[in-house]
Amino acid sequence: MTALPTAAEVRQAIRDFLLSALPRPEAASRPELAEYARMLRDYPERGGKMLRGALLVYTGLAYGAAFERLLPVAAALELFQNWALIHDDIEDGSDERRGRPALHRLYGVPLALNVGDALHAMQWGLLVRAGVSPEVLLEFVRVVERTAQGQHLEIAWTEAQRFDLTEADYLEMVGLKAAYYTAVAPLRLGVLVAGGEPPEAFEEAGMRLGTGFQIVDDVLNLKGDPVRYGKEIGGDLWEGKRTLVLLHFLQNASPEERRRAERLLCLPRTQKPADEVAWLHHQLLSSGALAYAERMAEGLLEEGLARLKPLLQEVPQRAFGAQVVELLEGLVHREA
Repeated sequence: MTALPTAAEVRQAIRDFLLSALPRPEAASRPELAEYARMLRDYPERGGKMLRGALLVYTGLAYGAAFERLLPVAAALELFQNWALIHDDIEDGSDERRGRPALHRLYGVPLALNVGDALHAMQWGLLVRAGVSPEVLLEFVRVVERTAQGQHLEIAWTEAQRFDLTEADYLEMVGLKAAYYTAVAPLRLGVLVAGGEPPEAFEEAGMRLGTGFQIVDDVLNLKGDPVRYGKEIGGDLWEGKRTLVLLHFLQNASPEERRRAERLLCLPRTQKPADEVAWLHHQLLSSGALAYAERMAEGLLEEGLARLKPLLQEVPQRAFGAQVVELLEGLVHREA
Protein backbone atom coordinates (compact mmCIF):
# COMPACT_ATOMS: atom_id res chain seq x y z
CA MET A 1 0.00 0.00 0.00
CA THR A 2 1.46 3.33 -1.05
CA ALA A 3 -1.36 5.59 0.21
CA LEU A 4 -2.32 5.87 3.86
CA PRO A 5 -4.63 2.88 4.43
CA THR A 6 -7.68 3.40 6.59
CA ALA A 7 -8.13 1.33 9.73
CA ALA A 8 -11.02 -0.46 8.02
CA GLU A 9 -8.79 -1.37 5.06
CA VAL A 10 -6.04 -2.67 7.35
CA ARG A 11 -8.47 -4.76 9.37
CA GLN A 12 -10.04 -6.22 6.24
CA ALA A 13 -6.63 -7.08 4.79
CA ILE A 14 -5.65 -8.88 8.01
CA ARG A 15 -8.96 -10.77 8.13
CA ASP A 16 -8.67 -11.80 4.46
CA PHE A 17 -5.09 -13.01 4.94
CA LEU A 18 -6.01 -14.94 8.09
CA LEU A 19 -9.00 -16.66 6.48
CA SER A 20 -7.01 -17.50 3.35
CA ALA A 21 -4.58 -19.43 5.56
CA LEU A 22 -7.34 -21.65 6.98
CA PRO A 23 -8.79 -24.74 5.25
CA ARG A 24 -12.13 -24.39 3.48
CA PRO A 25 -15.00 -26.82 4.15
CA GLU A 26 -15.70 -27.39 0.46
CA ALA A 27 -12.16 -28.68 -0.06
CA ALA A 28 -12.45 -31.32 2.68
CA SER A 29 -12.24 -34.99 1.74
CA ARG A 30 -15.02 -36.09 4.11
CA PRO A 31 -17.91 -34.56 6.08
CA GLU A 32 -16.14 -34.72 9.44
CA LEU A 33 -13.20 -32.71 8.09
CA ALA A 34 -15.58 -30.21 6.51
CA GLU A 35 -17.00 -29.65 10.00
CA TYR A 36 -13.43 -29.32 11.32
CA ALA A 37 -12.73 -26.62 8.73
CA ARG A 38 -15.92 -24.77 9.65
CA MET A 39 -14.91 -24.85 13.29
CA LEU A 40 -11.45 -23.48 12.51
CA ARG A 41 -13.03 -20.58 10.66
CA ASP A 42 -15.85 -19.98 13.15
CA TYR A 43 -14.37 -17.39 15.52
CA PRO A 44 -12.36 -15.57 12.79
CA GLU A 45 -15.46 -15.32 10.61
CA ARG A 46 -17.51 -13.87 13.47
CA GLY A 47 -15.58 -10.66 13.05
CA GLY A 48 -13.74 -9.03 15.90
CA LYS A 49 -12.04 -5.65 15.83
CA MET A 50 -8.63 -6.88 14.63
CA LEU A 51 -7.35 -4.22 17.02
CA ARG A 52 -4.07 -5.88 17.89
CA GLY A 53 -3.23 -6.75 14.31
CA ALA A 54 -4.02 -3.22 13.11
CA LEU A 55 -1.89 -1.72 15.89
CA LEU A 56 0.99 -3.97 14.84
CA VAL A 57 0.61 -2.98 11.17
CA TYR A 58 0.50 0.77 11.77
CA THR A 59 3.46 0.61 14.16
CA GLY A 60 5.48 -1.33 11.59
CA LEU A 61 4.53 1.10 8.81
CA ALA A 62 5.52 4.01 11.07
CA TYR A 63 8.98 2.46 11.44
CA GLY A 64 9.38 1.78 7.70
CA ALA A 65 8.32 -1.86 7.33
CA ALA A 66 6.58 -3.01 4.15
CA PHE A 67 2.87 -3.77 4.46
CA GLU A 68 3.39 -7.21 2.87
CA ARG A 69 5.91 -8.13 5.56
CA LEU A 70 3.62 -7.01 8.36
CA LEU A 71 0.46 -8.73 7.18
CA PRO A 72 1.33 -12.38 8.06
CA VAL A 73 2.63 -11.34 11.48
CA ALA A 74 -0.55 -9.38 12.19
CA ALA A 75 -2.62 -12.37 11.04
CA ALA A 76 -0.60 -14.65 13.34
CA LEU A 77 -1.28 -12.33 16.28
CA GLU A 78 -5.00 -12.44 15.50
CA LEU A 79 -4.81 -16.25 15.27
CA PHE A 80 -3.31 -16.21 18.76
CA GLN A 81 -6.27 -14.10 19.89
CA ASN A 82 -8.74 -16.59 18.40
CA TRP A 83 -7.29 -19.82 19.78
CA ALA A 84 -6.71 -18.19 23.17
CA LEU A 85 -10.37 -17.11 23.25
CA ILE A 86 -11.53 -20.65 22.47
CA HIS A 87 -9.49 -21.98 25.39
CA ASP A 88 -10.50 -19.06 27.62
CA ASP A 89 -14.19 -19.67 26.95
CA ILE A 90 -13.79 -23.33 27.88
CA GLU A 91 -11.85 -22.55 31.06
CA ASP A 92 -14.32 -19.87 32.15
CA GLY A 93 -17.43 -21.81 31.17
CA SER A 94 -18.53 -18.85 29.04
CA ASP A 95 -21.80 -18.95 27.14
CA GLU A 96 -21.20 -16.37 24.40
CA ARG A 97 -18.48 -14.98 22.18
CA ARG A 98 -18.96 -12.23 19.61
CA GLY A 99 -22.71 -12.38 19.83
CA ARG A 100 -23.09 -16.13 19.35
CA PRO A 101 -22.77 -19.24 21.55
CA ALA A 102 -19.18 -20.02 22.47
CA LEU A 103 -17.60 -22.73 20.33
CA HIS A 104 -17.69 -25.36 23.07
CA ARG A 105 -21.39 -24.67 23.57
CA LEU A 106 -21.98 -25.46 19.90
CA TYR A 107 -19.71 -28.50 19.50
CA GLY A 108 -18.68 -29.65 22.97
CA VAL A 109 -15.43 -29.20 24.88
CA PRO A 110 -13.30 -31.94 23.22
CA LEU A 111 -13.83 -30.70 19.65
CA ALA A 112 -13.50 -27.03 20.60
CA LEU A 113 -10.29 -27.71 22.51
CA ASN A 114 -8.89 -29.58 19.52
CA VAL A 115 -9.67 -26.65 17.22
CA GLY A 116 -7.94 -24.25 19.59
CA ASP A 117 -4.84 -26.44 19.49
CA ALA A 118 -4.93 -26.53 15.68
CA LEU A 119 -5.19 -22.74 15.40
CA HIS A 120 -2.25 -22.46 17.80
CA ALA A 121 -0.14 -24.60 15.46
CA MET A 122 -1.28 -22.56 12.45
CA GLN A 123 -0.17 -19.38 14.23
CA TRP A 124 3.42 -20.67 14.27
CA GLY A 125 3.06 -21.93 10.71
CA LEU A 126 2.20 -18.45 9.46
CA LEU A 127 5.28 -17.02 11.14
CA VAL A 128 7.65 -19.71 9.86
CA ARG A 129 6.39 -19.42 6.29
CA ALA A 130 6.78 -15.64 6.46
CA GLY A 131 10.45 -16.07 7.36
CA VAL A 132 10.33 -13.80 10.39
CA SER A 133 13.35 -13.16 12.56
CA PRO A 134 14.12 -15.11 15.76
CA GLU A 135 13.29 -11.92 17.68
CA VAL A 136 9.74 -11.96 16.29
CA LEU A 137 9.31 -15.63 17.17
CA LEU A 138 10.60 -15.03 20.70
CA GLU A 139 8.15 -12.16 21.13
CA PHE A 140 5.31 -14.55 20.30
CA VAL A 141 6.72 -17.02 22.84
CA ARG A 142 6.66 -14.22 25.40
CA VAL A 143 3.05 -13.42 24.54
CA VAL A 144 1.92 -17.03 25.00
CA GLU A 145 3.88 -17.49 28.23
CA ARG A 146 2.70 -14.28 29.88
CA THR A 147 -0.91 -14.78 28.88
CA ALA A 148 -0.88 -18.32 30.29
CA GLN A 149 0.58 -17.07 33.57
CA GLY A 150 -2.15 -14.46 33.90
CA GLN A 151 -4.83 -16.99 33.05
CA HIS A 152 -3.44 -19.31 35.71
CA LEU A 153 -3.64 -16.59 38.35
CA GLU A 154 -7.25 -15.75 37.48
CA ILE A 155 -8.42 -19.37 37.46
CA ALA A 156 -6.46 -20.27 40.60
CA TRP A 157 -8.01 -17.38 42.53
CA THR A 158 -11.51 -18.43 41.52
CA GLU A 159 -10.95 -22.09 42.34
CA ALA A 160 -9.38 -21.25 45.71
CA GLN A 161 -12.29 -18.86 46.47
CA ARG A 162 -9.87 -16.02 47.18
CA PHE A 163 -11.44 -12.78 48.39
CA ASP A 164 -8.39 -11.31 50.11
CA LEU A 165 -7.08 -9.94 46.82
CA THR A 166 -6.01 -6.33 46.41
CA GLU A 167 -6.00 -3.87 43.55
CA ALA A 168 -2.29 -4.63 43.09
CA ASP A 169 -3.10 -8.33 42.67
CA TYR A 170 -5.64 -7.53 39.98
CA LEU A 171 -3.23 -5.25 38.12
CA GLU A 172 -0.52 -7.91 38.17
CA MET A 173 -2.91 -10.54 36.78
CA VAL A 174 -4.24 -8.25 34.06
CA GLY A 175 -0.76 -7.15 33.12
CA LEU A 176 0.14 -10.76 32.42
CA LYS A 177 -3.11 -12.01 30.94
CA ALA A 178 -4.28 -9.10 28.80
CA ALA A 179 -2.22 -5.93 28.82
CA TYR A 180 0.95 -7.33 27.29
CA TYR A 181 -0.59 -8.97 24.25
CA THR A 182 -3.14 -6.19 23.75
CA ALA A 183 -0.75 -3.25 23.53
CA VAL A 184 2.89 -4.07 24.31
CA ALA A 185 3.34 -6.95 21.88
CA PRO A 186 1.75 -5.24 18.85
CA LEU A 187 3.95 -2.18 19.35
CA ARG A 188 7.10 -4.25 19.80
CA LEU A 189 6.32 -6.60 16.93
CA GLY A 190 5.77 -3.73 14.52
CA VAL A 191 9.25 -2.39 15.25
CA LEU A 192 10.83 -5.86 15.17
CA VAL A 193 9.38 -6.62 11.73
CA ALA A 194 10.82 -3.28 10.57
CA GLY A 195 14.22 -4.50 11.74
CA GLY A 196 14.50 -2.08 14.65
CA GLU A 197 14.88 -2.33 18.41
CA PRO A 198 11.66 -1.49 20.27
CA PRO A 199 12.06 1.47 22.66
CA GLU A 200 11.89 0.52 26.32
CA ALA A 201 9.07 3.02 26.79
CA PHE A 202 6.85 0.82 24.62
CA GLU A 203 6.54 -1.75 27.38
CA GLU A 204 5.90 0.71 30.20
CA ALA A 205 3.34 2.69 28.19
CA GLY A 206 1.78 -0.35 26.57
CA MET A 207 1.17 -1.99 29.94
CA ARG A 208 -0.79 1.05 31.07
CA LEU A 209 -2.82 1.17 27.88
CA GLY A 210 -3.50 -2.57 27.83
CA THR A 211 -4.53 -2.53 31.48
CA GLY A 212 -6.89 0.35 30.81
CA PHE A 213 -8.37 -1.64 27.94
CA GLN A 214 -9.10 -4.61 30.21
CA ILE A 215 -10.63 -2.44 32.93
CA VAL A 216 -12.98 -0.95 30.34
CA ASP A 217 -13.83 -4.49 29.22
CA ASP A 218 -14.72 -5.34 32.82
CA VAL A 219 -16.96 -2.27 32.97
CA LEU A 220 -18.65 -3.06 29.65
CA ASN A 221 -19.35 -6.58 30.92
CA LEU A 222 -21.62 -4.96 33.47
CA LYS A 223 -23.22 -2.12 31.52
CA GLY A 224 -22.39 -2.53 27.83
CA ASP A 225 -24.79 -2.84 24.92
CA PRO A 226 -25.32 -6.62 24.53
CA VAL A 227 -25.30 -6.38 20.72
CA ARG A 228 -22.17 -4.26 20.42
CA TYR A 229 -20.34 -5.91 23.30
CA GLY A 230 -20.75 -9.38 21.79
CA LYS A 231 -20.47 -11.26 25.09
CA GLU A 232 -22.83 -12.09 27.91
CA ILE A 233 -23.61 -9.02 30.01
CA GLY A 234 -22.82 -9.90 33.62
CA GLY A 235 -20.88 -12.97 32.52
CA ASP A 236 -18.00 -12.07 34.84
CA LEU A 237 -20.36 -12.43 37.81
CA TRP A 238 -21.63 -15.82 36.69
CA GLU A 239 -18.00 -16.92 36.22
CA GLY A 240 -16.84 -15.41 39.53
CA LYS A 241 -14.05 -13.30 38.05
CA ARG A 242 -12.10 -11.07 40.43
CA THR A 243 -12.36 -7.81 38.50
CA LEU A 244 -11.28 -4.40 39.73
CA VAL A 245 -14.95 -3.40 39.97
CA LEU A 246 -15.77 -6.40 42.18
CA LEU A 247 -12.73 -6.03 44.42
CA HIS A 248 -13.44 -2.32 44.97
CA PHE A 249 -17.06 -3.12 45.82
CA LEU A 250 -16.11 -5.85 48.30
CA GLN A 251 -13.59 -3.59 49.98
CA ASN A 252 -16.22 -0.89 50.55
CA ALA A 253 -19.35 -3.01 51.09
CA SER A 254 -21.02 -3.49 54.45
CA PRO A 255 -20.14 -6.75 56.23
CA GLU A 256 -23.57 -8.17 55.39
CA GLU A 257 -23.31 -7.23 51.69
CA ARG A 258 -19.82 -8.66 51.48
CA ARG A 259 -20.87 -11.98 53.04
CA ARG A 260 -23.84 -12.20 50.67
CA ALA A 261 -21.67 -11.48 47.62
CA GLU A 262 -18.99 -13.95 48.66
CA ARG A 263 -21.53 -16.71 49.26
CA LEU A 264 -22.85 -16.19 45.74
CA LEU A 265 -19.43 -16.03 44.11
CA CYS A 266 -18.33 -19.28 45.77
CA LEU A 267 -21.08 -21.19 43.98
CA PRO A 268 -20.41 -22.81 40.58
CA ARG A 269 -22.14 -21.13 37.67
CA THR A 270 -24.88 -23.76 37.40
CA GLN A 271 -25.83 -23.29 41.07
CA LYS A 272 -25.90 -19.49 41.17
CA PRO A 273 -29.47 -18.21 41.67
CA ALA A 274 -30.33 -15.73 38.92
CA ASP A 275 -31.97 -13.33 41.38
CA GLU A 276 -28.79 -13.23 43.49
CA VAL A 277 -26.65 -12.54 40.43
CA ALA A 278 -29.09 -9.75 39.52
CA TRP A 279 -28.74 -8.37 43.06
CA LEU A 280 -24.94 -8.28 42.86
CA HIS A 281 -25.08 -6.81 39.36
CA HIS A 282 -27.30 -3.99 40.68
CA GLN A 283 -24.99 -3.39 43.64
CA LEU A 284 -21.99 -3.00 41.37
CA LEU A 285 -23.83 -0.63 39.06
CA SER A 286 -25.19 1.53 41.88
CA SER A 287 -22.04 1.66 44.01
CA GLY A 288 -19.03 3.82 43.30
CA ALA A 289 -17.02 0.82 42.09
CA LEU A 290 -17.90 1.31 38.44
CA ALA A 291 -17.00 4.98 38.41
CA TYR A 292 -13.75 4.20 40.24
CA ALA A 293 -12.76 1.68 37.58
CA GLU A 294 -13.63 4.09 34.78
CA ARG A 295 -11.48 6.81 36.33
CA MET A 296 -8.56 4.43 36.69
CA ALA A 297 -8.86 3.32 33.06
CA GLU A 298 -8.92 6.94 31.91
CA GLY A 299 -5.85 7.74 33.98
CA LEU A 300 -3.93 4.77 32.60
CA LEU A 301 -4.79 5.83 29.06
CA GLU A 302 -3.55 9.34 29.64
CA GLU A 303 -0.31 8.12 31.24
CA GLY A 304 0.37 5.62 28.47
CA LEU A 305 -0.27 8.08 25.67
CA ALA A 306 1.86 10.74 27.35
CA ARG A 307 4.82 8.35 27.22
CA LEU A 308 4.20 7.18 23.67
CA LYS A 309 3.28 10.35 21.79
CA PRO A 310 6.78 11.89 21.81
CA LEU A 311 8.25 8.66 20.39
CA LEU A 312 5.58 8.33 17.70
CA GLN A 313 6.16 11.91 16.59
CA GLU A 314 9.78 11.03 15.77
CA VAL A 315 9.18 7.89 13.69
CA PRO A 316 10.27 7.78 10.02
CA GLN A 317 6.63 7.78 8.80
CA ARG A 318 4.80 10.22 11.08
CA ALA A 319 1.39 9.85 9.40
CA PHE A 320 1.36 6.19 10.43
CA GLY A 321 2.52 7.16 13.92
CA ALA A 322 -0.57 9.35 14.19
CA GLN A 323 -2.70 6.32 13.26
CA VAL A 324 -1.09 4.36 16.09
CA VAL A 325 -2.08 7.11 18.55
CA GLU A 326 -5.65 7.09 17.21
CA LEU A 327 -5.93 3.33 17.68
CA LEU A 328 -4.51 3.53 21.18
CA GLU A 329 -6.96 6.24 22.18
CA GLY A 330 -9.71 3.87 21.12
CA LEU A 331 -8.50 1.24 23.59
CA VAL A 332 -10.35 2.96 26.40
CA HIS A 333 -12.72 5.34 24.62
CA ARG A 334 -14.98 2.64 23.28
CA GLU A 335 -18.42 1.16 23.76
CA ALA A 336 -17.66 -2.42 22.66
